[in-house]
Amino acid sequence: MSGPNGDPHVPAGGSGDEDGDTFGEEEYAAINSMLDQINSCLDHLEEKNDHLHACLRELLESNRQTRLEFQQQSRQQHTEPDVQGSQPPV
Repeated sequence: MSGPNGDPHVPAGGSGDEDGDTFGEEEYAAINSMLDQINSCLDHLEEKNDHLHACLRELLESNRQTRLEFQQQSRQQHTEPDVQGSQPPV
């Protein structure tokens, strides 16, 4: 059984062992359950991290493409007045 913070509830009197160094079946089951929960949480975090990483790479590529398009438009705008200005007036 878990305590209020998710800690395993270990009776203060021990498990009947004289030196108190061994765990009973209940303590092992509680620890195993907590490890399973931690593993599940870590798996979920890894999935979210992978999804976030994919989204950020997509955003990076989109920003890269937008920047290139902007630079291209900027170059075209700077070259158009020069071409028109070098022609003799009609």
